[in-house]
Amino acid sequence: MNNKRKYLLRDYKPRLQEKKNKKTSQSSLTSIVVVSCFLVYFGWPLNEEESLKTKTQMEPLEIIHQKDTESTIERGVKSNEELISPVLNLDSEILPSNKKIELIIKSGDTLENLFKENNLNIANLFQIMSLENTKQYLKYLRPGDRFLIEHTNGEIDTLTKNLNLTKALIIRKKDGTFASSLVDKEIERRKKFGYGKIKTSLFEAAIENGLTDKLIMNLASILAWDIDFVYDIRLDDDFFVLYEEIWQDGRYITDGEIVALEFNNNGKKYEAIRYTNENGVSNYFTPNGNNMSKAFIRAPVDFTRVSSNFNPNRKHPILNTIRAHRGVDYAAPKGTKIRASGDGKIIFQGVKSGYGNVIILQHGSNITTLYAHMSDFNSAFKLGDRVRQNQVIGYVGSSGLATAPHLHYEYRVNGEHKNPRTVELPQAKPIQDKYLNDFLVKATSVMNELFVYKQSRSLSVAQNN
Repeated sequence: MNNKRKYLLRDYKPRLQEKKNKKTSQSSLTSIVVVSCFLVYFGWPLNEEESLKTKTQMEPLEIIHQKDTESTIERGVKSNEELISPVLNLDSEILPSNKKIELIIKSGDTLENLFKENNLNIANLFQIMSLENTKQYLKYLRPGDRFLIEHTNGEIDTLTKNLNLTKALIIRKKDGTFASSLVDKEIERRKKFGYGKIKTSLFEAAIENGLTDKLIMNLASILAWDIDFVYDIRLDDDFFVLYEEIWQDGRYITDGEIVALEFNNNGKKYEAIRYTNENGVSNYFTPNGNNMSKAFIRAPVDFTRVSSNFNPNRKHPILNTIRAHRGVDYAAPKGTKIRASGDGKIIFQGVKSGYGNVIILQHGSNITTLYAHMSDFNSAFKLGDRVRQNQVIGYVGSSGLATAPHLHYEYRVNGEHKNPRTVELPQAKPIQDKYLNDFLVKATSVMNELFVYKQSRSLSVAQNN
């Protein structure tokens, strides 16, 4: 198009000159006629304004080239970058750096060291530590403690430490000074259902169904008075559980309490419902209001395995003689906490021949329990003190005639040894009469929820098979 137009322009100019020089020639006249027709055909500008417009429209065709345009744009971009870059760098130096970091305490850590490692103002830490009502929360740290800090170029704006699920310590800087406050944290409790069928062990059944160790430990503790999870579990035993999940700020935190459960063990069904009375006291009861807990717990230590069952005719491992073993040995690492199996009074605390370090508790008028081979006693208690069920009274060891750290536990009624695992334990008190009606209404509701879950799960299994 451009070449054609240039050709026409070159052709047009000589013909104008020819018109001036040879006005009378016939050839000139003929040329003028041809050119006139050509101009009429392509459009002759009628006036100066239109001529300018035409020229303006035509000129870009002569000066725009793709290659030149790209290089011009590229040079423009580079030029802008060179101008803008220093301005951005200047702004980034002027604007304050507001950051939020989380400090997690590990073994051996101190806040002072963590402040230094993260370029935080040590003087701010000293100011915070000088606040009277914060010392008790910041002086003693444990591995896993977390601190959320907001700062501006290392200057502390806020420091937050979660004390528990529902309380947090917040320290804020205002007008150059720090002030602390305790705030309530909202939590959300979500109901969830779980199921497990035992093929190998209770824990593996839980893992296969996405349940946590914490949940299963809670389940086992609720049923600990009725089921021995070492000896009583059978293949294809199963359980259903309704429990709470704790959520905070849209995040799952941990499992909460078990609301209701059903455990089918060797053809027998066990059911339990959690109930909290008007005083905030919670416990588990059967659907008709009987207490799930008993006056005594079966195992006064979180045992890893039962190393020696009740056997009056076993051979003693050290003396190599037939010697009655009138209790149960619970193997556990040295230092494992030993708990009182029931409310009682300490009537003996000291060394007792082959038993090593021993505590004996008196429960009522006719029951005593013995705890032997301890590594140490709980210094909070002494001879004659009263203890409550589950309070720590000592620690697992291997004192006396013992081959490895374990607790030797005995249960006696009127001086006669009974097998702690199978002896019939005194029942704890049922739910109080004034709470019974309220309990029955709530128990019916949660057990219906559990029943609906069981039905829906059974239907789902049937459809998939």
